[in-house]
Amino acid sequence: MGKIKVSEQQKYKHLFKKRPLYKRILSSWLSYLFIAPILIIFIWWWVIPFITSLGLSFCRYDIFNPPKFVGLKNFKTVFTNPVFWVAMKNTAIYTGVTVSIGVTLSLSLAVLLDQKIRFRNFFRTVYFLPSVTSAIAISVVWRWIYSPNKYGLLNYFLSFAKIKPLNWLGELNLILPSVMMMAIWGGIGYGMVIFLAGLQGISNSLYEAAEIDGANAFKRFWHITLPLLRPTTLFIVVWSIINGFQVFEQMYIMVRSIESIGGPLNAGLVVVAHLYEQGFERLRMGYASAVAYVLFAVIFTITIINFTLLKPKD
Repeated sequence: MGKIKVSEQQKYKHLFKKRPLYKRILSSWLSYLFIAPILIIFIWWWVIPFITSLGLSFCRYDIFNPPKFVGLKNFKTVFTNPVFWVAMKNTAIYTGVTVSIGVTLSLSLAVLLDQKIRFRNFFRTVYFLPSVTSAIAISVVWRWIYSPNKYGLLNYFLSFAKIKPLNWLGELNLILPSVMMMAIWGGIGYGMVIFLAGLQGISNSLYEAAEIDGANAFKRFWHITLPLLRPTTLFIVVWSIINGFQVFEQMYIMVRSIESIGGPLNAGLVVVAHLYEQGFERLRMGYASAVAYVLFAVIFTITIINFTLLKPKD
């Protein structure tokens, strides 16, 4: 066997030769040249702002005056500010509900539309359309649906059941559920498509073998589909949690009132909206940067936990 390996290597010896140094240098420079545009954009719009905001989080800065170093004061203010904790609580509730319900519905739709049913492609398209629609456009439409008077679409249908018009975006107990309902509706299509891709990567022979062994539909789903979808589920969960903690446009358009960016008594205030208000309306750039890094730490920690719990098993 050893002689065969040597002879084969000698036969294709020209393929193992290293290219001349000048050719390797030239190809390397050409490679860097091709990736230079996107690399410059990444550095300019991501790396530099990331480093700059980290520096500002340790400073007092209002745009008009030079930054003044204050150490950890901004972070201390963040953790002692009750408004920040209200925003964090609302964000955690919003994320927990939308991720759990959204991922479950996305997987259910994917399993259903993976079957051989009529108009399957039509239903896939219909469910996916909200995912490619602007969040601002969706928020404007749903704000009309939630209109508090009898002309709001939802209240109009409720009137047939003799239910009085509800102020969906004005009552404290209805603000978050209303926005979460819209977010779930708008996000399940993207998760459905990703789950469909994962389902189509599972071999039918596994299901056939399990069916021969007497496994019913639920057992095939529990013991074959779910374990093999762990990488896909991990991606969807992490992506959904990041999006949930970064929610802003929907809250800003649907919840903001004259008195507060978070609606009545900050019932709809989320962390990014709090960051926006402090940084761009009150010009507390140092405090806003500190809030951003606290949010980054929370998202990073939750992501690590998800990778630990949901990582695929060998």
